Amino acid sequence: MSTANYVIGVDYGTDSVRSVLVDTANGKEISSSVFLYPRWQKGLYCKPSINQFRQHPLDYIEGLTHTIKDCLTKAGGSGIAHLVKGISIDTTGSSPVAVDATGTPLALTPGFEENPNAMFVLWKDHTAVKEAAEINDHATKFPVNYLKYVGGIYSSEWFWSKLLRILRIDSSIKTSAESWVEHCDWIPFLLTGGTDIATMKRSRCAAGHKALWAEEFDGLPPESFFSSLDPLLAGFREKLFVETYTSDVFAGTLSPEWADKLGLNTDVVIGVGAFDAHMGAVGGQIEPYYLSKVMGTSTCDILVAPNEDLHGKLINGICGQVNGSVIPGMAGLEAGQSAFGDVYAWFKNLISWPLNHLLTESNLIDEATAIALKEELEGKIIANLSKQAEALEDDDYAELAIDWLNGRRTPDANQELKGAITGLGLGTDAPRFFRALAAATCFGAKAIVDRFKEQGVPVKGIIGIGGVAKKSAYIMQMMADVLEMPIRIHRFEHTCALGAAMFAAVAAGIYPTIEDAMVAMGTGFEKEYKPNMKKKKMYRMHYQQYLGLGRYLERYNKKDVKPYLS
Repeated sequence: MSTANYVIGVDYGTDSVRSVLVDTANGKEISSSVFLYPRWQKGLYCKPSINQFRQHPLDYIEGLTHTIKDCLTKAGGSGIAHLVKGISIDTTGSSPVAVDATGTPLALTPGFEENPNAMFVLWKDHTAVKEAAEINDHATKFPVNYLKYVGGIYSSEWFWSKLLRILRIDSSIKTSAESWVEHCDWIPFLLTGGTDIATMKRSRCAAGHKALWAEEFDGLPPESFFSSLDPLLAGFREKLFVETYTSDVFAGTLSPEWADKLGLNTDVVIGVGAFDAHMGAVGGQIEPYYLSKVMGTSTCDILVAPNEDLHGKLINGICGQVNGSVIPGMAGLEAGQSAFGDVYAWFKNLISWPLNHLLTESNLIDEATAIALKEELEGKIIANLSKQAEALEDDDYAELAIDWLNGRRTPDANQELKGAITGLGLGTDAPRFFRALAAATCFGAKAIVDRFKEQGVPVKGIIGIGGVAKKSAYIMQMMADVLEMPIRIHRFEHTCALGAAMFAAVAAGIYPTIEDAMVAMGTGFEKEYKPNMKKKKMYRMHYQQYLGLGRYLERYNKKDVKPYLS
């Protein structure tokens, strides 16, 4: 009889969900499975031109079912079901949804099936810029600073901005919504068979960093804060939560319905959820004062520090500092960039326009060949751009870019800001343009590190995880050069899912603390990028130019500039 204990980490990303079956003895991946959201892939319910990005809960449910069952099949089928002891979930965030009294997202109830406002409002949805600005102005009118633990600036990417926006534009949601929940809270509730929204265990991570929950406030800010902001919010605070839970706590056990659906036992423990970067930092074996950078479509930067070190210290312009949001008993600090991999993807799509729109119209090749050629070339674009950009001489460096293509998350959230590039000339080609964009994302990372340092929080080094960290040596070396500090790349491919698996092992009682789980299940680092100090002078100069251009853009953005109308 095998004595192995397995857990499953489920990682919900922007484009897909991945489940990983992990051996708790050593963190070894037994199997993994990924599922692309079908409705999201078709662009349904999204309007990029107005920054509307919504996801249907059916994408999440179908992905959860498929990936877990696929993991089990790959690992040996029903014969290993008894070895699975726990499941934990991480998701993007803030990605909230309106629910009814049973905790069911309204998009899964009659009459709301195709209503984008009844679906999850994805983290990158910036339709609530106006509401975020109102919250920031409103907070200045109170003797207590209710934004003090979220960096002093509330973002359109976060819970209350999105809730207020939806209530304002859709009265049917206001009438039918009993509460609002984060994606990372809903999936554990779903798996445990929850039917009463009042019993849902809310994540400390999500509540503290995005919803203004704080221990000092004994929960959320008072009713008067919300009702005086907009009468539409009256009563909503009471429909939400007071208590929050760290992710080492179990949310319950697998319901009979889901046990039957997945082929598992009802004694499988389901852990309290959290955001992907927070669990990813744990999977990446974060240490105090090392900045864990989850580098994907955006970045989410996580730092942990002993609570006593931060006593009375508040870091301005970040995405919050919350006791226990990453590692229970320690302060978790979050920052990040609203676009990172998305910057490179945008440029690839821009220069791929002929491939996407003209190749299939060619009279020289058939349609099947055109499609195959398009896929082949698109798969090579970023790698070859990186190779040619790396070969450019350092003294041939006129172009300078700003990375705010999706606004700025930190430092000092402002989702109305736009990206820019200057220094263009007739000699500017695709590799030079790409180099400027890559440098901009690295400078954006440096601005975050500098903010921590300026406010008394040291950053000893960088831990890189995520797709860009694993795949792009060019960008990682440039970032090490810009930051003037080493970057360690974690060995495990699916680090967020591994972090979720570690929390599942603790929730299931296999390890007493998350620190013990990290020691036993951590897989170490595969590479370290060390800064090339010969480039220090050049990058310091370009960084100052980046800051100057950014200041100009911010001043321009504040002006009431109207387009000329004839």
